[in-house]
Amino acid sequence: MFKKILIANRGEIALRIQRACREMGIQSVVVYSEADRDAKYVKLADEAVCIGPAPSAQSYLHMPAIISAAEVTDAEAIHPGYGFLSENADFAERVEQSGFVFIGPTPASIRVMGDKVSAKQAMIKSGVPCVPGSEGALPEDPKEIIRIARSIGYPVIIKASGGGGGRGMRIVHTEAAVIHAVQTTRTEAGAAFGNPTVYMEKFLEHPRHIEIQILADTHKNAVWLGERDCSMQRRHQKIIEEAPAPGIPRRVIEKVGERCAAACKKIGYRGAGTFEFLYENGEFFFIEMNTRVQVEHPVTEMTSGIDIVQMQIRVAAGEKLPFTQRQIEMRGHAIECRINAEDPVKFIPSPGRITTWHAPGGPGVRVDSHIYTNYFVPPNYDSMIGKIIVHGDTRDQALARMRTALSETVIEGINTNIPLHRELMVDAKFVEGCTDIHYLESWMAARKR
Repeated sequence: MFKKILIANRGEIALRIQRACREMGIQSVVVYSEADRDAKYVKLADEAVCIGPAPSAQSYLHMPAIISAAEVTDAEAIHPGYGFLSENADFAERVEQSGFVFIGPTPASIRVMGDKVSAKQAMIKSGVPCVPGSEGALPEDPKEIIRIARSIGYPVIIKASGGGGGRGMRIVHTEAAVIHAVQTTRTEAGAAFGNPTVYMEKFLEHPRHIEIQILADTHKNAVWLGERDCSMQRRHQKIIEEAPAPGIPRRVIEKVGERCAAACKKIGYRGAGTFEFLYENGEFFFIEMNTRVQVEHPVTEMTSGIDIVQMQIRVAAGEKLPFTQRQIEMRGHAIECRINAEDPVKFIPSPGRITTWHAPGGPGVRVDSHIYTNYFVPPNYDSMIGKIIVHGDTRDQALARMRTALSETVIEGINTNIPLHRELMVDAKFVEGCTDIHYLESWMAARKR
């Protein structure tokens, strides 16, 4: 097992990894930008290294600075968390070339699964169901593009191969608009991701967003840890996640989960990962794989009893998974609300100093957050400042616990989206379950009228 791990991230996930290390008796090194000098995990770390000024490009995305920090502190491995460099194959490669262990998949796996075209091709070969669409990247010939669109059937969606986070997508309803949409998406993809490659898929009208959590080791073992429903989204950004997904037959879930685990064995995957699907009319369609720990991993930890971050570390150290698929037992229901520093109506970021912070508590309540009273939320990064997660024997109990937890939570000095969560927890359609990915935006549009 490693003696010292460098955490190449910030915010709540840096604290989450730090806690996993401490529980395992591993020393942690955190890197931080000048804007994060007063962060809780910096104060709690065994060692902390400033790697640059506030802008991410000069700190959390600056590979030489992170690797140098690992060198000067004698760290053995680097955990990338999520976001930033976590799915950057070049970074994983440089980490390993520098003599450190990258706590994540191999650079080759990240390259295959990070490109949505090659990921889809790999999944088709592994028998994982995919959304009907182009077999690969769209050609240059406009006539061929129109032929492909006709064969799929409108509406279609144009997607950037290297896209993510809800960017690089364009929905097309008519043949007259398809060529312009492809050209525009190519230009945007080249500018945003350095990769102008785009592909086309059938646009599903009312799907749910369901994902399967997997763990795989270097000894050809792979398991899946149930599913999560992440359909409550705004602009393709998840706001609420839960496990298990309400209203989907277990035999359907088990079939797709087994295929995901089998696909991991086939491609030689290592570590934690998430297969993301759209689910409509009783069918699953693969859209992408995240080759890292997810923001929403706590709902799976609460229902499975398995520490996913510790498993990432153990697998990276060469250990076998300590359980088989038959030994995994999912229990109860968990819900997570992402707490963002933003206006709950206009969604404008709200950085600033937190004058009061009171965390909720009680049975089945977990709070993952790095904030504290008098903490200054910097304007330089993502607005998420924490997550409230609850677990109950049933979905109804979990909903009741979340309502109670949200009612107890106090954050003053800045705006947060807690009022939005409080409204959604009593919304009839959400309480009923099975809302699709468009529900939240239509709900917000109706509220404005």
